[in-house]
Amino acid sequence: MRQRICLLRGVNVGGVKVLMAELKAVADALGLANPRTLLASGNLVVDSAADPADLEARLEAGIAARFGRPVEVMVRTPDQWAALIAANPFPEQAATDGSRLLVMVMKAGVADGALETLQGHAVGDERAAVVDGSLYLWCADGIGRSKMAEKAVPRLTGSGTGRNWNTVLKLARIVDV
Repeated sequence: MRQRICLLRGVNVGGVKVLMAELKAVADALGLANPRTLLASGNLVVDSAADPADLEARLEAGIAARFGRPVEVMVRTPDQWAALIAANPFPEQAATDGSRLLVMVMKAGVADGALETLQGHAVGDERAAVVDGSLYLWCADGIGRSKMAEKAVPRLTGSGTGRNWNTVLKLARIVDV
C-alpha cells in the first residue's frame, strides 16, 4: 500500500470539532489502512493506493456523514509532499523558525490575483510566493500576528488549508520523505 497525507480544512480552529480518534474511525470505516493522526488540527496519514482526488471525495463524504457538516480534504502523495518541500521559496527563513512559514495546500491552485492582494498586506520582512499551485507565506513576526496570513482565506486564495513548516516536516517524517 502507498501512503497518503490527508489534510482537513478548518477543523478544531473555529470550524467543525473533530476528535482525532473519530477521524481515525472514519478512515477505518472507509477501509483505509493504518490511519495515523498528527496534532489535533486535521492531519491524517493513511495507507491507500487510491488516487488522491478519489480519496478526497471519499473522505469528505465520510466526514460529512459522521460529523454532519462538510469539511474539505486535500490529499497528497509522499512524492507530491517531497516536491512541496523542495519547492519552498523561503528555505533560509524556514530554517530560522519553521513556525513562521505557512504553506497553503490548495485544492485546485491559487486563485487569480490572490498573490498580489496578499503581498499588498505584507509588512516588514513578510513575503508570499506561489510555487506549483501551493501558496507559501513567510510571516516574520509570526503567523498569528500577520495581516497577510489573516487575509489568506478561501474567498481570496481559493480552497485550501494551511500548515506551518514544522508540521509540514513532521508529516514528511511520517511518510519517510
